[in-house]
Amino acid sequence: MASGMDMGHNPGSVTTLDEPISATVLRDLRAIGRKIQLVLGYQSENYSALRNWDLWGPLVLCLFLAILLGLSKQAKDEKGQTFAGVFSGISLGSGVVTLNAQFLGARLSFFQIVCVLGYCLFPLCVAAVLCLVLPSSTTVTWSVLRWILCSLACSWAVFASLRFLSGAVKDQRRALVVYPITLFYFFVSWMLVAGI
Repeated sequence: MASGMDMGHNPGSVTTLDEPISATVLRDLRAIGRKIQLVLGYQSENYSALRNWDLWGPLVLCLFLAILLGLSKQAKDEKGQTFAGVFSGISLGSGVVTLNAQFLGARLSFFQIVCVLGYCLFPLCVAAVLCLVLPSSTTVTWSVLRWILCSLACSWAVFASLRFLSGAVKDQRRALVVYPITLFYFFVSWMLVAGI
């Protein structure tokens, strides 16, 4: 059996393999929180921090959104279908938008763009919570309020994602990247308004 010395490791050093699981989870949660603060605009640090991609935050936000929209359904069989539809729609949509950006010459990796798109779902998650709290009556006032809320969240998500992706695509092709991103977040907003 090889010892730590044989493998070139410092026997006194602590690595992530040696730390408790709780420390690893807390470190990852703090990193997710910092990236969400970047999306919210609370931190004015360099936006390259979000380009250090991880998929934990996007996964958590996508699951959160899918669970919230699933909870809005009354019938039990509709909850599972809604969850699966939202999760797969967001996953496939972000993949297609990312491939589009890659084909247009984006200077970011596939996972960096997926990470940015996933973290920028946060305003839509906030809107989903508010839409779940709002009464689900069919009055025009509540419907208009939902549309306004989701439109603001969609605009915020698009603005945040463009802020992080700025400079990654040539100016001549920027509109070809912005349009699918806007459609992607509009699709998610439409799911919120429609209660899908």
